[in-house]
Amino acid sequence: MTYKYIRKAHYHETDQMGIIHHANYIKWFEEARIEIMDKIGVPYKAIEERGIISPVLHVGCDYKNMVRFDEEVTIQVGFKSYSGVKFSVEYLVTDQSGETVYVTGESDHCFLNKSLKPVSLKKVAPDMHERFKESLMFK
Repeated sequence: MTYKYIRKAHYHETDQMGIIHHANYIKWFEEARIEIMDKIGVPYKAIEERGIISPVLHVGCDYKNMVRFDEEVTIQVGFKSYSGVKFSVEYLVTDQSGETVYVTGESDHCFLNKSLKPVSLKKVAPDMHERFKESLMFK
């Protein structure tokens, strides 16, 4: 299942050439991922309130076209895999019509407790585990 996150490119995100600086796409991925986690019923804040954190293990980004100031983009987000301990997310950044692809990317994450030891949501948060499973792109 994929979800859409709409975002407008801000002036402060541009570089000297007037295009969005490449590092900002990674921030956009995070914004979209956090928003989608809210939508599936697993708010990041609620995860943290249970003493769980979810660090980034890997992030990748392939640049296809440039986004300029004030353009509105759609970020399609989908959970590619989920094991209870780790999950992977895919991103597709396009124009509003979906015809122009600006960026594709992916990120991998895990769940850790306050002692920085891996935890399984299946065991420590079964309700959240079920919501993640239900939102997978491929079942």
